Amino acid sequence: MRLTAPPARRTGRQDTEGMAVASFVLGLVGLLVLNLVLGPIAIALAVIALRRDTARRFRALLGLGLGIADLVVLAALMSAHGTASWSVWGG
Repeated sequence: MRLTAPPARRTGRQDTEGMAVASFVLGLVGLLVLNLVLGPIAIALAVIALRRDTARRFRALLGLGLGIADLVVLAALMSAHGTASWSVWGG
């Protein structure tokens, strides 16, 4: 008895599209919160999607750029405040 559909070539293509979109969303959210966690995840998903030749190449490139921007923002905040955490209220 088989519980899942048999593997298909099309499934891999849809997975990469999802990875590209997830990379973009995580990179965008990572600019506001959890830069240290979401930035590297966005970068990894974008690289995997690009290596698997996603149809959403531009979205994966945006996710890659935003993931890198997450880490740059984190580095800037760490150098400005001397800590890995920051507060919206400046306290």
